[in-house]
Amino acid sequence: MTMTSELMTWHHEQRCEKAVEALGQNGFIASYCRSSAEARDYILGQGGEAKSVGFGGSRTIVDLGVQEEFASQGKEILNHGIPGLEPAEKMEIMRRQLTCDLFLTSSNAVTLSGWLVNIDGNGNRVAALTFGPKKSIVVAGRNKLVDGDLAAAIHRVKNIAAPPNSRRLNCNTPCAKTGFCANCNSPERICRILHVMDRKPRVADLHVLIVNEDLGL
Repeated sequence: MTMTSELMTWHHEQRCEKAVEALGQNGFIASYCRSSAEARDYILGQGGEAKSVGFGGSRTIVDLGVQEEFASQGKEILNHGIPGLEPAEKMEIMRRQLTCDLFLTSSNAVTLSGWLVNIDGNGNRVAALTFGPKKSIVVAGRNKLVDGDLAAAIHRVKNIAAPPNSRRLNCNTPCAKTGFCANCNSPERICRILHVMDRKPRVADLHVLIVNEDLGL
């Protein structure tokens, strides 16, 4: 590793740890992970007793590869993004995610003041994140960290996360074609529900892992 890489890793580490501290002060069970491998081990450890595992459509979680490991353990996998599902099947899986033993997702943005900020199209992800599953784990890479207030977090979601996500989902929206938010009124617009967690919900067993790697969108 070059000195430049070492210094940048140190810089990102300070930001990650600041976010973890703020999240802890806001009631979340927050942990710093030096790598995606550490995050993966944490998830597999927390999911040992789970019989059903829900997946909230996160590229971060997909890239960690935990679904395959949980499936090999015989756990029920609730993933509405599996190719070939009919719309009714996807809807049923999304509903069952609301009461699964372990729900895994990411956050579109995490402020250094310890807020989780998400924008959804259907609301299933933020619904499960808010209430229902026995345990939820949010994994956010350092690229999701935002300086500033709610406006800065929303800017990140709409201008950095939403365009590539819309393209990934093959949405017929302006941002999927140009890469820039147009604040559109497209029927396939994915920016429909703004969800802000400034404190952990009282009865939720909600863990947040901040990883010193760029993960997801």
